Amino acid sequence: MHNIKDIRKNYDHFAKSLEKRFLTIDIDKIKDLDEKNRALIQKRENLEQEKKEISKSKDQSLFARSKVISKEIDVLTEEQNSIKNELEQILSNIPNIPHDDVPLGKDENDNIEVLKSGKIPNFNFKAKSHYEIGEKLGMLDFDLASKTTGSRFVFVKDKLALLERAISNFMLDTHINQNGYKEISPPLIASENTMFGTGQLPKFENDQFEIKLDDDSERKFLIPTAEVILTNVVKNQIVEKKNLPMRLVASTPCFRKEAGSYGKDTKGMIRQHQFYKVEMVSIVENDQCMSELERMTNCATDILDQLELPYRKVILCSGDMGFSAEKTYDIEVWLPSENKYREISSCSSCSTFQSNRMKSRYKKNNDTMFLGTLNGSGLAVGRTLIAILENYQLEDGSVLVPSKLRPYMNNIDKITAI
Repeated sequence: MHNIKDIRKNYDHFAKSLEKRFLTIDIDKIKDLDEKNRALIQKRENLEQEKKEISKSKDQSLFARSKVISKEIDVLTEEQNSIKNELEQILSNIPNIPHDDVPLGKDENDNIEVLKSGKIPNFNFKAKSHYEIGEKLGMLDFDLASKTTGSRFVFVKDKLALLERAISNFMLDTHINQNGYKEISPPLIASENTMFGTGQLPKFENDQFEIKLDDDSERKFLIPTAEVILTNVVKNQIVEKKNLPMRLVASTPCFRKEAGSYGKDTKGMIRQHQFYKVEMVSIVENDQCMSELERMTNCATDILDQLELPYRKVILCSGDMGFSAEKTYDIEVWLPSENKYREISSCSSCSTFQSNRMKSRYKKNNDTMFLGTLNGSGLAVGRTLIAILENYQLEDGSVLVPSKLRPYMNNIDKITAI
């Protein structure tokens, strides 16, 4: 969320910066609410000071005035809270301002490719989709999932379940042992305040799975990504500078309603309500975000390099970035059945946008400053499984196991039908 103190420095510049998002805001209303809020705070503080002086004087003739002041303070407080809440509601729905490096554009068609890596396979047969391969192997069962749960779920069985677990473990070991991330096994349920902290609420409430617990004092949600929990480990904290950067990684199930995706990727595992993902989070000094974003993205692409999967890296344009991001790289893996690249990771710098919402700070040269936060998939496990099935498929329907994963799979080199 944006800090009103920063906006106040130049209201027009703030509004102009958001035009890169193709977003027009009512900056005059924000300015008006801010000025009213500060004026009411000043009035209340003046009355509180007057009441304090009356109390010190012990002049009984002024006690009646003191009672009147108390009522006036109550009225002002109620009015000020109402205006403050209205202002915060507006600010909480405004996305982050794009970094200067971000290209101007409206949608994915305006994203810019910055890197392409790996050799696209050249099959002498027609490439099958991952769901055709998995069903022929007898190891992906969408029909059973529909019967037990509903659409956009899948049973992953036998050697493909082993492969899925191997992918996750390989990614974790790489990020922990080579890339310096600390493994976390977090809760899979987040509070409303936690979801607000990373920007999932209130803007994207329709995409979240809310759950009901016996204690209904605060709303609870299944996590849409481990980013939510990992980033909030510094919520309402002042972190010591010596403990930065903090680099955390977790492999968790993720849950999303996929609101607005009706009719998209209805077959297969591309767009599921439940999926596994290895998530990286970095918490850094706020002037280190850009260098950390490059580092994080390299950690993600290194996984694909080791698995020998072809991919490309793109920088998202201003209109295609996520709500909390100031700059994002998407990594897209090649899927032979679709003859195109599909997203497998998204790595974003959020600058101080999330730390403002979480009240997460650090001290530097006696100044208290908001932290910089970043997140990135390292990688989406299900989509990595898809990419392996399609890029390592053989004409007979079997699938080769990438060499890096064989130690995690009892050294089998090929998956064949049950």
